[in-house]
Amino acid sequence: MAFSTNRLFKYQRGMRRRIGMLRAKNVDSMEFAVDFMMQERVDSYFRIEPALEEVERSLGQIEDELDRVRDVSGASRLESRLEFVEDRWDELDSEIRERPRRRRRKINLADFLKTAGGDGSPAGTSGEVNNAYDAYQLLGLEFGTPLTDVTTAFRQRAKELHPDARNGDRSSEPELRRILEAYQFLKEYLSLSNTEPPISRGDYRPTE
Repeated sequence: MAFSTNRLFKYQRGMRRRIGMLRAKNVDSMEFAVDFMMQERVDSYFRIEPALEEVERSLGQIEDELDRVRDVSGASRLESRLEFVEDRWDELDSEIRERPRRRRRKINLADFLKTAGGDGSPAGTSGEVNNAYDAYQLLGLEFGTPLTDVTTAFRQRAKELHPDARNGDRSSEPELRRILEAYQFLKEYLSLSNTEPPISRGDYRPTE
């Protein structure tokens, strides 16, 4: 699903703001590490320093790719990458400052797709979801539920199905793959649009 010009501009502006904020935080973390870790934790410093430099390189790569994003799927994948880098920075900064982590790691759609046997992209899904009504049903939601509630339902269900929450049992992966596909389908309908999903023939909800 392609972006409108206005939505693309807003997406790029928001991503650049996040990149700029994280870049400034990363510089501050490096300065703090130099000032305090070099004195008492020099071994840890020499391990932390290249990791912070990798964060900066990753931000540069994301910033370069931002200009090439033209559709919702590409935007979703790039945002997932930025979330991963944000989470990695927080892990490093927590170690530098010897504090508990502040960020709560978000569910990464690409990581879940890989866990479920896909390749980290929408093309890696099974192609079973063809309309919004089916997607809502798979997530146990009423047709027309807004994206914020869709995301909440998806994250809760995905956590329940993830092998880590089932003592390594991977038997739930087919169901995990289906709800991932349903979530991706609804996200393309709703995440960057001010309108509800159009009701087509495939979306028709039968009366009981």
